[in-house]
Amino acid sequence: MDFPDTHHLSSAIGWLELGNAAEALSELERISTTARNDAATLEVRWKILAAQERWDEAVIVAREHVRVAPDETGGWINCSFALHELRHTAEARAELLPAAKKFLEEPIVPYNLACYACQLGDMESARRWFDEAVKRGGKQKMKAMALDDPDLAPMKEEIQKL
Repeated sequence: MDFPDTHHLSSAIGWLELGNAAEALSELERISTTARNDAATLEVRWKILAAQERWDEAVIVAREHVRVAPDETGGWINCSFALHELRHTAEARAELLPAAKKFLEEPIVPYNLACYACQLGDMESARRWFDEAVKRGGKQKMKAMALDDPDLAPMKEEIQKL
């Protein structure tokens, strides 16, 4: 991506950090047509849509991110998260499962799979996925995240004992 697209992307990020998703989106609209499907642009667009809770559109953007950058975790995680926010948790899990084998170092993939399994009532899978997240991301970090996560509330007592 070249100037001025890089400038508009940076401005969009700045507006988003200031909590102004509408201005951030306005900056993204100034990006050239060819740079709009750049992975970095798609990631920022997803964050803007998520800030606006426009989950249907966020799914579309995340799927495009996966298509153009299949070796980046962001699109995979964002797609499943948006689906979960739409209450399509089984679909979120199905979309994220391939990423668990693809990104063997990333802790958020198994962490989110634990959340989805927990919300679907599959506690055995939730425990297995959470254990994997701990292996990948460290006990303290995953425990701290999990204790504040309503998706993992059914496992809270177990997690506190870690």
